[in-house]
Amino acid sequence: MPPTFLRRNTDSFSRLGKNKRKKQVWRSPKGRHNKMRLKRKGYPSVVSIGYKTEESKKMILVNSPKELEKIGKEDMIIVGKVGNRKRTEIVNKAKEKGIKIQNINLKKFTKKMNKEKQEKSSTEKKETTKTETKK
Repeated sequence: MPPTFLRRNTDSFSRLGKNKRKKQVWRSPKGRHNKMRLKRKGYPSVVSIGYKTEESKKMILVNSPKELEKIGKEDMIIVGKVGNRKRTEIVNKAKEKGIKIQNINLKKFTKKMNKEKQEKSSTEKKETTKTETKK
């Protein structure tokens, strides 16, 4: 497994991302006497050729629920630019088949969709009660 590459001194200064994962992004060391740039022992590793991630699973772009029929369990899918309705269909089919989705957090997505359904149903109930009272 390759090392995680972080900017120098991210652990020391809050402005560089101490306890803030989003700000701990890679910046190439450029200083003249920078020990990290010189690849000295005991300093964090620098991005260079030779570090490689292992791709064990095949990634497939999916834009419709029909495309899931061709995909096996060992493959991973990436949901393309689609609307909410198709996205929910794709997620539900993938859950049934046991296919992993790379770019969607299933827990958050299902929570969000359930919340939207509840809001939609509650607004419809309010509208129907308003129309009934007007009659």
